[in-house]
Amino acid sequence: MRTFFVQLLRELRSIFYTPVAYVVIALFAGLMGFNFQSYITMLNKQPADVTVLEVVFLNALFVFVFAFIAALITMRSFSEEFRLGTVEMLMTAPVKDWHVVLAKFFGATIFFAILLLPTVACFWVFHLVAPDAVAAKSIGAIVSTYLLLMMLGMLFISIGVFASSLVRDQINAAVITLVVTILYIFIPLIIARLLNVTDPRVQQVTEFFSPVAHLQDFSKGLVDTRRIVWYLTATGFFVLLTHHVFHSRKLKAS
Repeated sequence: MRTFFVQLLRELRSIFYTPVAYVVIALFAGLMGFNFQSYITMLNKQPADVTVLEVVFLNALFVFVFAFIAALITMRSFSEEFRLGTVEMLMTAPVKDWHVVLAKFFGATIFFAILLLPTVACFWVFHLVAPDAVAAKSIGAIVSTYLLLMMLGMLFISIGVFASSLVRDQINAAVITLVVTILYIFIPLIIARLLNVTDPRVQQVTEFFSPVAHLQDFSKGLVDTRRIVWYLTATGFFVLLTHHVFHSRKLKAS
């Protein structure tokens, strides 16, 4: 375990020692603040039968920014090692492949959690300004929503780390991650709404996989353990794929 924590600290230092990390934090915080202010203003002008959580997190801007940020965070995970040639040191160092892969995954996950943390201030300010609003008192719904966002972020990060292990160029890794995550978000919506599929079995499948449907439930405080199992399983699957790719590259290099 000590080796893993050494690798994790190395990964966190490589993230926070570059100005890109702080640019990403500022960009995400600014876009989320704009997103929050815009939709609250919209609700003030035209009240709707939705909660603040739904209008803030269930919109096209947030979905795209969420997927784009995941691609930015992970695009350098292995691609940067390939570019700098430091991957040779990782492959020859007396560390297990799992330690390297998990350190990169958890390093990106910790950075993602730090990104999400300032957005909680939006709901704290909302509570101060409108303490009598129902949405301001739904602490359980806020907690469950951020729980789902973390699990969804972990899945996107695992996809990004996997994509970064496949290619040597950071831009290619980011594009692969962005395309896959956008497709995962929108394909269930296309099947269920645009194609107007009425087969209940197809609808059940799309609802089970659709992150938008999951956000609708979790933003109301409805925590479904099946969704938690799905995200953890899918995340573990991509982490396992990343391990296999890294291990195969190590065998070829030896």
